[in-house]
Amino acid sequence: MRRAIPAEIEADLRRAVRLEWWTIAWMISIITLIGLAMGSSQAMKTAWVEDVLSLIPSLVFLLAVHFERKAPTERFPYGYHRVNSLAFLVAAVALSVMGTVLLVESGLSLIRAEHVTIPPVQILGKDIWLGWLMVAALAYSTVPPVILGRMKLPLARRLQDEVLHTDALMQKADWMTGLAGIAGIIGIGLGYWWADAVAAGIISFSILHDGITALRIAVAELADGAPRELGSTRLEEEGEALKARLLELYPGAQVRLRDSGRFIMAQVCGASSPGAVDLDSLWPGKPERSWRFAQLSFAPRETEDFSA
Repeated sequence: MRRAIPAEIEADLRRAVRLEWWTIAWMISIITLIGLAMGSSQAMKTAWVEDVLSLIPSLVFLLAVHFERKAPTERFPYGYHRVNSLAFLVAAVALSVMGTVLLVESGLSLIRAEHVTIPPVQILGKDIWLGWLMVAALAYSTVPPVILGRMKLPLARRLQDEVLHTDALMQKADWMTGLAGIAGIIGIGLGYWWADAVAAGIISFSILHDGITALRIAVAELADGAPRELGSTRLEEEGEALKARLLELYPGAQVRLRDSGRFIMAQVCGASSPGAVDLDSLWPGKPERSWRFAQLSFAPRETEDFSA
């Protein structure tokens, strides 16, 4: 038994798609502006790389939604719901790898005691310290992502979408990246040569932390792990309640749950199929969330005990 996303959730999905296209447009403007003002600052370079990386969740989300809507085929009889999980893994790996590289680079800059200089530039015949342009670019780079992140977060929760949720959290906290970069630039202006590398390290650590957290969740989902809380490795309360409900209905059977993108799939081992089942009536949580319970199957008992 399997079903599609209901109309009200489909509307949320369309809104999320529009927000991701807006995100791509805004981030391209930010990437261009920071690239023009980057100079030789390690903090600016790291902030620029983070902004480029922030395009990945948006792009893979749009790609996942495109495939998720496709009907099952002979080659993919279960459909494409898990493309969302695969997209999440791609985003997580990209964040983890780049976060590690940038953290190492900032550490080496500190070890080598690299002294970054920020020269003046001539604009309309006047000399202006390039650092002020850097600060202005970083300040601009924090505003659109924070607004978009706050708009995406409730949508991600309703859609139970890990890619959108990770993207929203990264953007919601983007002001920290901007402040760290601004502090590094101001520090250089005050004569603290190490401020730039320290700021770059803080930004890099933030990227790496987001990547590792996302990677743990993505791997668990693709390995048919039990449903997890959104943005966490903890087992999901709704999933645990559903498992208890099925064990109550089929005593002595083994119940296995797994995530498949935004959906929960359940299998009851050691019980006969009762025929047509109303999945909504089995859902133990809020009725508006019952669409997540998308498939229930029955199978002969296996030797391994998965009920624990």
